[in-house]
Amino acid sequence: MLRRNTRLRKEYLYRKSLEGKEKVSYENKRKIRKALAEGKPIPRELLDIEESLRHEIELEDESRKVPKFDDEYENAGVSDPKIFITTSRDPSSRLVIFAKELASIIPNCQKMNRGTHQIGELIEACRVNQVTDFIIVTETHGDPNGMIISHLPYGPTAYFSLSSVVMRHDVQVSASLPKVYPHLLFHNFTTLMGERVQTILKHLFPVPLREDSKRVMTFANDNDFISFRHHIYEKTGHKEIKLTELGPRFEMRLYEIRLGTIEMDEADKEFSLHPFMNKNKKKTEL
Repeated sequence: MLRRNTRLRKEYLYRKSLEGKEKVSYENKRKIRKALAEGKPIPRELLDIEESLRHEIELEDESRKVPKFDDEYENAGVSDPKIFITTSRDPSSRLVIFAKELASIIPNCQKMNRGTHQIGELIEACRVNQVTDFIIVTETHGDPNGMIISHLPYGPTAYFSLSSVVMRHDVQVSASLPKVYPHLLFHNFTTLMGERVQTILKHLFPVPLREDSKRVMTFANDNDFISFRHHIYEKTGHKEIKLTELGPRFEMRLYEIRLGTIEMDEADKEFSLHPFMNKNKKKTEL
């Protein structure tokens, strides 16, 4: 089994390496498109290749999809995602409640008490049972402060810090939790890494079966901090709607993405946040 996983992982990394040039080309074209749309000068580092890139842009269809990083989500949409969620060891009551609330708002999600189980054992069991995503929530001094989302069977794994966590009972919810699949709203994920994070998050949820579903989950990015909100709405007039927050609510910040599952210590890093090294404080990643 270990040899097979290693071989499949090497094949996956090889396919990924073939798309490196396409990603660089796409990012350069995106910068030129943005400069032209905003009426700003072309970035100095692209002046030498501007003419050829502008010619390619003119030939391309404007509805062209963002090039894939790899084929990690090639089967997404064929069947509904299957999510498994657990906690770090010896969780506090607050962390257990938070994990239960996450499991209740994500469709097709199963929560399990961590107990003495090793991460590798849980991941292998999830692979056997065709789980698509493995989630761990962590804490510090009783407050949830981290979330790890590992896509199965071969990654990627995204690491988020959590802050300002408010539980459902603290929101003082009067409405019951609907079972209908939610619509997802993503705001301000404009960079290539932002689109990467959006892909990771949106594939935790199935496609809504009903177009008129009134349940909405929002992921709003502001300076690399992602605010999560959960609402239902109802029309109160011709042009008016009433929003009711269901909770929970929290802020997320991406600090690492690894090209593998959570138990793969040798997995390469695709992204790592080093805020103390950023000279340009205005630069955002998402």
